[in-house]
Amino acid sequence: MPLMSSLYIGSSGLQSSQNALNTTAHNLSNVDTEGYTRQQVQLSSRSYVTLSVDPKSVANKQYGLGVAYTNVKQVRDVFLDKAYRKESGRSMFYEVSTEALEEVESLLGETNDNPFQTAITDLWTAAQELAKDPASAVTQDLFVQRAAELVERASSVYEGLCSYQDNLNQRIKGQIDTVNQYGTLLVQLNERIRVIEAGGVEHANDLKDARNQILDELAGMANISYSEDYFGNVSVQIEGVDFVKDNFCFEIGVQQDETTGFYTPFWPQNADYVIRPDGTKLYDIANAKVFPLNKEISSDLDTDVGGLKAMLLARGDHRANYTDVAGGSYDLVSQSVVMNIQAEFDQLIHNIATQVNQILADAAGPQTGDVVLADGTVLTGVKYWVSEPDGYLRGADGSPLQLFSKNASEGYQKAVGPNQEESWVYLEEDAAAADSLYSLANLNINEELMRQPTKLSFRLEDGSEDKATAEALKAAFTQEVYTLNPNVQKKTTFVDYYTDLINQVATSGSVYRSIHENQQLTVESTLSAREQIVGVSSDEELSSMIRFQSAYNASSRYINVISQMIEHIINTLGV
Repeated sequence: MPLMSSLYIGSSGLQSSQNALNTTAHNLSNVDTEGYTRQQVQLSSRSYVTLSVDPKSVANKQYGLGVAYTNVKQVRDVFLDKAYRKESGRSMFYEVSTEALEEVESLLGETNDNPFQTAITDLWTAAQELAKDPASAVTQDLFVQRAAELVERASSVYEGLCSYQDNLNQRIKGQIDTVNQYGTLLVQLNERIRVIEAGGVEHANDLKDARNQILDELAGMANISYSEDYFGNVSVQIEGVDFVKDNFCFEIGVQQDETTGFYTPFWPQNADYVIRPDGTKLYDIANAKVFPLNKEISSDLDTDVGGLKAMLLARGDHRANYTDVAGGSYDLVSQSVVMNIQAEFDQLIHNIATQVNQILADAAGPQTGDVVLADGTVLTGVKYWVSEPDGYLRGADGSPLQLFSKNASEGYQKAVGPNQEESWVYLEEDAAAADSLYSLANLNINEELMRQPTKLSFRLEDGSEDKATAEALKAAFTQEVYTLNPNVQKKTTFVDYYTDLINQVATSGSVYRSIHENQQLTVESTLSAREQIVGVSSDEELSSMIRFQSAYNASSRYINVISQMIEHIINTLGV
């Protein structure tokens, strides 16, 4: 081997060792940097110079030109990356669900010293006292006051649930904005990485770390899948739909409900639309929602992944009331933590209100026959009450006296009885008309009774006490005729209904909490396995530094020896 060529070997050793030391120092300087991936040096031999070819020999006569610093790769395991991101997304789903149930428990007051259940038991106690002495002004006033307290506290709980929905709604909007920002950043990082690595010499490992960290964050928000092409571009799909592809980000759009203000994320590219007169687009998002909420939640189907989806499920898509339980739409609200409790809680108060009102109406002397409404509609074979202003259990207008009344509509409408007498007919509730419902959003206590509780009187025309009606009010609280929802067969009383509601919340919370804790263990074990590969070990890097430093010193000494040999030859020949 020519002596001068030997300098190439030493020079290549110096360069490769210096680059390897730089990489090791970079690893050590980022040992505590979040999201940093350990980088590893790859060395290979340079090309050989062939001196002669001899077919009979085992090898040709060649000499090498040293070592080459060929690559600096990130040390990652794609399978652990995908496993970690999937499990962290599932963990976030159950974490959000657990938080929602804990918030519901707090709103119901069961975690403090003043639970809502006392409002129900206080009303029941007042009904028992009323049954003992129905004609007493004290017991009548107590019953009305306890009913007012029930409505006030129930309305406060319901408003708290609605406020929590609004809070979740704002968090949803914030997360959607963050997801879109991440998408834009991914496009920018893809372009920068592609430009840097286009020459095949430099490697944009730090930019790839930033990109991987974004993928970790996205995985916690939604169920994502991703892939990297030959040019280094990463494509991302959310819930199976393209989000980042090539050089474009398909941002998630939001549509705000005009009534509730709730935001619904959708894919603009998949939605039909019409152009409004002002030039804006009106989207039909029925088939373009990012997270359809009617799908079964199951780990087998991977539908329980992502904190953003959990927020949407917990919030629901409207303010639920008892009609969502009584009607055929319960399956649409049962998966929503907040909507389910709203509907079942509202059903409890609705049942109390309508049952008490019905008992008072039956005591007010109804008749059955054909009546004519003000608009000419004829109702046949219905209950009606002949108008008796300020009569027994009647209001000032002659209609049956109601303890629980509606804010936006009347409980009874005027009619003409069979004998052309002025009468009143019960105004049926309509699930499509919120102002017709005895619902917490539309419920209060009769102002006449609030001003004058003694209008209840419970004293018949003959002067005797109406113990039957008072006993019926007391018995209403012990009748086992109510169910929590269509999926529950157990019949309960008012008090037991609320107990079952709390038990349901506690059981669901316990289940979600247990799943979240187990999921956290899975995430931590997966993260630990991943960190063993991508994480920087200072001991290992220091060992590498010593090794490369030794290689650098050896190359330096090698060059010195070759230099001395050349100098000796030149000096000797010069003599």
